[in-house]
Amino acid sequence: MHVPDGFLDAPTSVATGAVAVAGVAVALRKARNELDDRTAPMAGLVAAFVFAGQMMNFPVGAGTSGHLLGGALAAVLVGPWTGALCISVVLLVQSLFMADGGITALGTNITLMALVGCFVGYAVFRAAQVVLPKRTSAVPVAAAVGAFASVPVAAAVFTGLFAIGGTADVSMSAVLSAMLGWHTVIGVGEAAVTGLVVSAVVASRPDLVYGARKLARAPLAAPAAEGMVA
Repeated sequence: MHVPDGFLDAPTSVATGAVAVAGVAVALRKARNELDDRTAPMAGLVAAFVFAGQMMNFPVGAGTSGHLLGGALAAVLVGPWTGALCISVVLLVQSLFMADGGITALGTNITLMALVGCFVGYAVFRAAQVVLPKRTSAVPVAAAVGAFASVPVAAAVFTGLFAIGGTADVSMSAVLSAMLGWHTVIGVGEAAVTGLVVSAVVASRPDLVYGARKLARAPLAAPAAEGMVA
C-alpha cells in the first residue's frame, strides 16, 4: 500500500502530511498512558516484526504495492497510540533508507497505515470483544477480525484520496477494484498473521498484550477474593 512520490498532487499530499503530523503529535502524548515497563520493550519488538512483514511486497496496480499493514496487530499488542507510533517509525525508516514509499508521500502513508490501520483495527477489535466471550482465548479472534477490517478500509481511504488528488492517468473504477479487490485478499492474510501472533503471546504472557490486560487480570482477582471470604 506504499504510495510513491507524485502519485497524489501537492495539495492532497500537504493535507495528508498535516493529518499525519497532528496524529503523531497526539500519539506522542497519549502513548504515555499505554507505555510501561512491559509495553516499552514490546513496542520495539512490534516495530521490528512489522518492518520485516512489510518487506514482502507485491504490485497491486497503478504504481502501488500491497503487503501486510500491521496496524491492528500493533494496536492490540501495545495500544493504538503506541501502535501508531511504531508503524510511523517503520514507514519513516522505509521511506528514508529503502525507497519504499516516497518522502513527499510519507504523510499519506502514515495517515493510511499508521492512523487508519491502527485505529480502525483497534475499534473493530474492541467491538468484536463486546460480542465474543470475555476470555483471553477470544482475544486473538477479535484481533484477527480487526486486522481484516483495517486493510480494505485503508484501501478505501486511499481510493478517496486518489479521487481528490490523483495524478496518474488511471480510471477510478480501475483503482477502486484493484485496491479493494487485492486488499480484501491481503486482509485475510493479515487476519491470519495477526491472530497467530496475538495467540502466541496471549498463550504465554497475556499481561503483555494491551488488548487482553483487563481479561488477564480478572482470573487473578477471583482466588484472592475467595480467600478473603473463606
